[in-house]
Amino acid sequence: MKVEIYSDVVCPWCYIGKRRFEKALAAFPGAADVEVVYRPFQLNPDASEAGEPSAQVYERKFGRPAQSIFAPLTEAAAAEGITFRMDDAVATNTFTAHRLIGFAGRHGRREQSAVKEGLLAHYFTDGGHLGDHAALTDIAVAAGLDRAEVTAFLASQDGVEEVHAELAEAARLGITSVPTFVFDGKTAVSGAQSPELLLEVMTRIAADTATTPADA
Repeated sequence: MKVEIYSDVVCPWCYIGKRRFEKALAAFPGAADVEVVYRPFQLNPDASEAGEPSAQVYERKFGRPAQSIFAPLTEAAAAEGITFRMDDAVATNTFTAHRLIGFAGRHGRREQSAVKEGLLAHYFTDGGHLGDHAALTDIAVAAGLDRAEVTAFLASQDGVEEVHAELAEAARLGITSVPTFVFDGKTAVSGAQSPELLLEVMTRIAADTATTPADA
């Protein structure tokens, strides 16, 4: 089974959804045969690369104090074992971060997942700036990638066309909210759904696959 997860690294529900999916996957009997691929999505593709306090972005978008938005998100994250410090987060354009996720995917799914996790933690827990190449490099190195290779990659245009193509594919598929989980290219589930629901979907797809002729 292949699961493609469309998400953004400054999306709080994407972090929560990632953790819930991981719980579902851990309970799925066929987990060893599940290929998980992280696909890009940008909630704000016009965001500046310079960055600004996330509180300002939320207040401008929703027209109310950021803390009234952050408090329930922080509570939901805590229930999944994640610490949110959104008051400290620096909102920025996430295109380069998505390039890095794609680059990590060339090395392996474990590396890609580790980079994805590192980027999310850097933004939501550490109050980090995802446009800072030095920080991105450190995250990639912690995930097992070579520092010199990562530095050269970030300084290049490598991966730019690929990310643009994947963003276009997300638009073609009609994905407008994240996280969106696409199972075997056929079944899409949107939102940070419960582990139980995600497990139910995987179990049903596995059962359908087992009972469907290979050439169907």
